[in-house]
Amino acid sequence: MAIHLYNTMTRQLEPMITRDAGKVAMYVCGITPYDFPHIGNARAVIAFDTIRRYLEFSGYQVTYVQNFTDIDDKIIARAQEQGVAWNLLAERYTQVYFTEMDALNVQRATVYPKATETIDEMISLVETLIARGLAYQAGGDVYFEVRKFEKYGALSGRNVDDLRSGARVEVSGLKRDPLDFALWKAAKPGEPSWKSPWGPGRPGWNLECSAMALKYLGKGFDIHGGGQDLIFPHHENEIAQSEGAMGGDAVFATYWLHNGFVTINQEKMSKSLGNFFKVGEVLERYAPQVLRYFLTTAHYRSPIDYSDQTLDQAKSAYERLRLGVFNMARIIAGGVTAAAERLEQSSNLRELLTTAETDFRQAMDDDFNTPQAVAVLFDLVGEANRLLGAPGFVPDAAALRALSDARALTLRLSAALGLELAPEPSIQDTLAPQLMNILIALRAQARREKNFPLSDAIRDQLKAIGITLEDTPQGTVWRKASG
Repeated sequence: MAIHLYNTMTRQLEPMITRDAGKVAMYVCGITPYDFPHIGNARAVIAFDTIRRYLEFSGYQVTYVQNFTDIDDKIIARAQEQGVAWNLLAERYTQVYFTEMDALNVQRATVYPKATETIDEMISLVETLIARGLAYQAGGDVYFEVRKFEKYGALSGRNVDDLRSGARVEVSGLKRDPLDFALWKAAKPGEPSWKSPWGPGRPGWNLECSAMALKYLGKGFDIHGGGQDLIFPHHENEIAQSEGAMGGDAVFATYWLHNGFVTINQEKMSKSLGNFFKVGEVLERYAPQVLRYFLTTAHYRSPIDYSDQTLDQAKSAYERLRLGVFNMARIIAGGVTAAAERLEQSSNLRELLTTAETDFRQAMDDDFNTPQAVAVLFDLVGEANRLLGAPGFVPDAAALRALSDARALTLRLSAALGLELAPEPSIQDTLAPQLMNILIALRAQARREKNFPLSDAIRDQLKAIGITLEDTPQGTVWRKASG
């Protein structure tokens, strides 16, 4: 089955046919580094990181470009508030972004272009648009003339006559039409500026992504991604200025993918609304993999509602997966204890192994359906748990082979989603296992002697330091909590 994805431009599911066979050229709008990343930012980054990972899992060579808008009205305003240089503020929050996204197991992009490093390309793009009659100079500003681009509104499904100035489209007396948007802004006192044919100034927000995408990916690249809030006006404007400059029937990007919002009580999370949670604050309470798992449990195009309750539920579910992998490893490490093979013990698990990867791929090939893909992981872990918990189970060679295959497949499929389920090496490589065996033996003795206050105290005190005991048909096992 070919990978199918939902194209915002055509509003339908389409088979992915790439510009170059076996390769995917992908551009995703990055952040404006003027503040700490919030969960809404993380949702977009993780959604497209997961898509990128699955494309690579499927054998594609992916060139992944994600920009930093490191010059912007918000950066200038925040720098003035804090009394610091605008470029130092942008660099500070860029480094915070990397630290937090690394913690969330986000793969580094192929390239991270910055707006301030692409000024020459932006100026050249504006010159082309002026030469083609699609842009005009007004004072030191340059504006794109929206009504001269016939396809304007195709992405957002809006009619030009019904449109009004949108976010970041400034109303100015210099414009010929309120819908025209700034390609180049004349310098203002105290603000950074660059030389241009129209005088000193700086690029408009929309212009930056067009220049960076075309520089690193060229015309007709495969996937352009971003949040649903960017469809209009940002992505609409990108298409207009890019395809206007290219001329003819040239297409800027083939597939447009947009992730849904993170909501708080069904209302979009954003800095402007003040109802946002910073990634760093959430990671003080939950392990990074728990947050990543939570953001993976909804389809990337769907909204996902954030609350302590939903994070706690995600933590419990993620721990079930981790514990399942841990228990498989524990039994495998113990080796064979049965003299003969009892194939019937593991028949259900072996049967599931024949279809699990196909089911996983079918889910992800269907517009990257991560909830259904995660369900496959739970099927594998659940069937392994049923085998381990079956009355009279003893590890024979057939069962160990099935468990080993199930564990390997679970880890391989989860890695395609960016989820880490293997136990930390430190658990296995220190004195902890030996000490835990002593404590587990003491607790077992206390229970045999009906000294339940002591056995409960051992369990509760271990839980207080992040270690959970679980009683299974094969004895008590322990695990370290993920956060």
